[in-house]
Amino acid sequence: MTSLVQTHPALRDPAWRGRLSWALLALLLAWPLWRATELNPAVLLDPHALSVTGRFLSDFLPPRTDADFLAQVARDTWRTVAMATAGLTLGWLLAVPLALLSVRALSQSSLRGRMGRGPSLVRQGARWVAIVLRSVPELVWALVFVRVVGLGPTAGVLAIALTYGGMLGKVYADILESGDATPARVLLQQGSGRLQAFAYALLPGNAAELSSYTVYRWECAIRSSVVLGFVGAGGLGQAMDSSMKMFNGGEVATMLLVFMALVALADRVSRWLREALA
Repeated sequence: MTSLVQTHPALRDPAWRGRLSWALLALLLAWPLWRATELNPAVLLDPHALSVTGRFLSDFLPPRTDADFLAQVARDTWRTVAMATAGLTLGWLLAVPLALLSVRALSQSSLRGRMGRGPSLVRQGARWVAIVLRSVPELVWALVFVRVVGLGPTAGVLAIALTYGGMLGKVYADILESGDATPARVLLQQGSGRLQAFAYALLPGNAAELSSYTVYRWECAIRSSVVLGFVGAGGLGQAMDSSMKMFNGGEVATMLLVFMALVALADRVSRWLREALA
């Protein structure tokens, strides 16, 4: 093999030294991070830990499958999907204005070269709003709204709306900024408004990418809505939290299986929608 590489220089990787250097540097930087987390995988193999894990998993068998419980799980699952969809819809309504205000190509003042002070402040303000919204995890927003509006899906919907509104607004703006801005500038120079330039110039060329990212975020919102249930935001997560506190392993096992099926279904639906929109 060595002789083959020596006789055929094209088989050599000309950048192997750089890649090796970067790999070693990454390992060097990862070591203090590993130490800071105090991660010790050997703890999982401790006999006491294995015994506790075995007892915990044994409580999951058999899963609870009576008709009344399955009907309740179905209702909680529907609330989870509704929470994710409603939250993402509100987030989308918040994200679109933020994105339009953040895109430089849609600013009429930028046609003269340097963007004016006022439009520049508006653009930076919209970007900072998106940063603030997405910087706060939806779990923290849910804890806030649970205190404001009480337990239930409303807190989860508002939490997803704020966090995902910031995420969608930022990514939408980046997608529109990376596209060809020439058609939008031409329309603005001819006297068109910002919305007309967006609808007839930027949107047609970026619709598939924007739609694909939105569908992906809907899939993520379904997973987030289950987690939010653990802080009282309703849905499948709240029911699972109650069963875990009551040590009803069979109920937890059933809800985990339903949750995995829900995530798999959301993945298939999002894949189908992305293929249809491509």
